[in-house]
Amino acid sequence: MRYTADHEWVRPLGEDLVRVGVTGYAAGQLGDVVFADLPAEGAEVTAGRAMAEVESTKSVSEVFAPVSGRIAAVNGALDAEPQRVNSDPYGEGWLVEIRVADSSVLRAALAGMMEVAAYEASTGT
Repeated sequence: MRYTADHEWVRPLGEDLVRVGVTGYAAGQLGDVVFADLPAEGAEVTAGRAMAEVESTKSVSEVFAPVSGRIAAVNGALDAEPQRVNSDPYGEGWLVEIRVADSSVLRAALAGMMEVAAYEASTGT
């Protein structure tokens, strides 16, 4: 798993597919998540641009695409249970899966993201 400076985690699921969510640190900072506005399956997303919003009792936060590609799957369970983002951010609280067109571009993008120790150091956790 890799981490972005914007507090998203990225888990490779294959040569051209990743699962994305917000980190436990981000979920804690957000407070109780009450709604997740996720992109539609098939939508194109661009690395570094907002692709979703997570609304909590404290605020609304944008979630940025860690890679460019097409949304392959959306966690529909969050419609009924958005609090999964808080209770299980790395499991049942995932947001989307993104399929990239070029696996070499994905490998390069992942190589540029933080590993767990670097991410924890960046958040002071």
